[in-house]
Amino acid sequence: MNEHAGEYVKDVMTPGVVAVRPGASLVEAARLMRDHGIGDVVVADGQRVVGMLTARDITVRAVAEGVDPLAVGVGAVCTRDPLVVAPGLPARDALTLMRERAVRRLPVVENGLPVGLVSLGDLGRRT
Repeated sequence: MNEHAGEYVKDVMTPGVVAVRPGASLVEAARLMRDHGIGDVVVADGQRVVGMLTARDITVRAVAEGVDPLAVGVGAVCTRDPLVVAPGLPARDALTLMRERAVRRLPVVENGLPVGLVSLGDLGRRT
C-alpha cells in the first residue's frame, strides 16, 4: 500500500449517513439497509451517534437468538458508543485505529454531527 500523507478521512469517506433511532425495530433498520443498498446504519439519538448496527448484528445478535425483530429495538442489538473519527484525521491514522480496534467501519463526526462513514475498503484503496 502506498502511504499518502496528505489524504484525510474526508477525502476517502462516503458522505452522508443513513441513521435510525435506538427505539426503531430491527425490521425498520433492515428495511433501511435494503432500500439504500447498505449493510449498516448509524444509530443516532437526535443528531448524536450512539451506536452502529450492521446486518451481521441483526443476524447474529437477534435472529440467531430467536428474538422477534419487530419487538426488539435497535438499541438492544447495536454496538454502543462506537469509535468515531473526524473528517480532518489523516487517513493513515484512521486505518491504524481501525486495525487496532478490529472494526471495519467508522462514523465520521464533525461538530458533533454524523457526516459520513469510512470503511477499511475506503482506506485500503487510498492509503
